[in-house]
Amino acid sequence: NKRSLTLNLKEPDGLALFKRLADKSDVVIENYRPDVKHRLGINYETLRASNPRLVYASISGFGQNGPYEKRPGFDQIAQGMGGLMSITGLPGQGPVRAGIPIADLSAGIYCAIGILVALLEREVSGQGQWVQSSLLQAQIAMLDFQAARWLLDNDVASQAGNNHPTSIPTGVYPTADGHINIATSGGQIYERLCRALDAEELINHPDYATGEARSDNRDKLNHKLCELIRQKTSAEWVDALNNAGVPCGPIYNIGEMFNDPQVKHLGIATPVAHQTLGDIEIVGQAAALSRTPSRIHTATPELGQHTNEILDELGISPDRISNLRERGIV
Repeated sequence: NKRSLTLNLKEPDGLALFKRLADKSDVVIENYRPDVKHRLGINYETLRASNPRLVYASISGFGQNGPYEKRPGFDQIAQGMGGLMSITGLPGQGPVRAGIPIADLSAGIYCAIGILVALLEREVSGQGQWVQSSLLQAQIAMLDFQAARWLLDNDVASQAGNNHPTSIPTGVYPTADGHINIATSGGQIYERLCRALDAEELINHPDYATGEARSDNRDKLNHKLCELIRQKTSAEWVDALNNAGVPCGPIYNIGEMFNDPQVKHLGIATPVAHQTLGDIEIVGQAAALSRTPSRIHTATPELGQHTNEILDELGISPDRISNLRERGIV
């Protein structure tokens, strides 16, 4: 649902057009290195002088100031510096990156939340403000309880592979035809698991009867569970365990995931028409609103696809637009 405009901000005419757009805007978002916007003259203080209601959002690698402010930011760098790679992967494997650019994505989400808060606050104060997020901040925030383990107890989390660091038994288990995830948190669900596996003797076994005992003897317990779970298929266990009240699910590749009946029901694969690719599907919104549902009505635009359209809305004549193109302004 975006439109694309190209502007050469190093040219005075391009900068002037940008400022005209900013004067009409509720939100401006930038992800330059912190010093670039000041050199270009599009920093918050400059733009708010003519639009005090502007919410200006910045996403950087490491923050807008500090010893690393001028470093270029990249997702994998933030994953490493943010601690995630030290707790991802199998024990002793060495640092492992997550399979998605989680620092990039999280910084964008946190920035969007900050923008929404600033827009709500503007309804009270009438003033905009500067919202800041960074890949490093977002990555650390996403560590959640793993960061809290250090802050509260100086406990340095380590790699646990597919095992949950604290809820045991929770992890990946082999079946007759693949693998499944099982999540057993607390004694009650552990008892349900043992009964569903027809292994009630494990409930009160002194090595597994308490959470602490299961933690101390995790490898031995997992070995026994694997022997039992291998005897049936993934589908059989997913049905049996969920019916028993034990959280359990298949482990899909991306194609299998999109073919799952619940995924299809949610409509997360959204059809849209693309100007060059034709009818395609893209990933839809992960939140649904009851009264004002979202709708994706246009695909990702080509670079500069809407330049003429947007400049026309600013009152720029066709001849002037042609001149701007000839001079490399747009």
